[in-house]
Formats: sequence, structure tokens, C-alpha cells
Amino acid sequence: MTPNNKKEASIDLDIVRHLLESAEAQIRSAKQLLSESDGKPTKRLKRTNFDEKAADLNILSEGRIIEGIFDGEMMIGPDKKKYPVPANYASKSKFVAGDVLKLTIEDDGSFIYKQIKPVDRKRLVGSLLYEEGQYKVLAGGKAYKVLLASVTYFKLQPGDSVTVAVPSEDDSDWAAIESAAINQEE
Repeated sequence: MTPNNKKEASIDLDIVRHLLESAEAQIRSAKQLLSESDGKPTKRLKRTNFDEKAADLNILSEGRIIEGIFDGEMMIGPDKKKYPVPANYASKSKFVAGDVLKLTIEDDGSFIYKQIKPVDRKRLVGSLLYEEGQYKVLAGGKAYKVLLASVTYFKLQPGDSVTVAVPSEDDSDWAAIESAAINQEE
């Protein structure tokens, strides 16, 4: 076998391994959903419209300071304008959808965010999966999107067990990864 053929075979095996890991993670997720349901009705949380919540803040938009609501990826200002929150910072700070943030725009154009009012949180344990080009955590009977920066920080793989924080009173599509137990099966 030539070096190129060995490399191609290795790449093909890596793809097959990745597909199998993804399939196993999805099967574990489906089993977890079944075991969590136990035929009991689940409590439905109200769906939050972060645009409306941000508009209700009655915030100072004067000068270079803007307050807004974190939606899981971005901060939504009172004018419904979206401001990018660096994923590494949001991940490190464990921002949860619904947190009130203050953005200071410096004279040099740099953005400085600060969390000024965290939303009430609840913690859930679930497993990481990758579907439709997005990492998610299946916990509490729902698949929550998570930031790629959190996944790479914890060096996670589909199937790893993670603890996430989500808003306790509102339904959100996003969760913040708080900690992880990494599977070491190889």
C-alpha cells in the first residue's frame, strides 16, 4: 500500500468512526428522552421573546453604553438591534439566555460586556450531540443549542455528559455548559 493509499484509508476510517460516534450519541439521546418521559406530562415553560423583553428594559441608550438581553448568542438592545457577544467570553462567563448585559462601546470601537442582572437558572445534566451542523445538549427532554466555544474549551465529543444552565422560568433554545464529564472510551 502506498503512503497516499494509507492516508486515504485512515481518513475513511476517521469518517466512519465519527459517523458511528454520532449515531451512538443520537441513540443514547433517544433512550434518555424515553427514560425521562416515563409517560409523565412535562411542564411547559413560557416562550420568551427576547426582543420584547429588551424593549421593556427602559434602558439608557445614551452615549456609548447600551443595556440589553442575551439571547444565547447575541445581545438584543432596547432598539431590537443585535450586538455580537464574543463566543469565548459568553462561554467563559456562562451567560444564559435572558441575562441582562451592559455593553460599553469604547472610543476605539471595542466592545466591553458586563453581566448586570443574571436570570434565575436551573441546572440540568444531559449528553452532547451533534446534529444539523450544531452542537446540542439533550437534557430535561429537550435539545438545547450550545456555543461551539464551550464544546472546544471542554474538549467535548458527542456522547459526553455535561451539566448545563438554562433559564428556570423561560423556555430557551440555548443552554450554557457549566461542567463536563468526558467519555474516555477509545
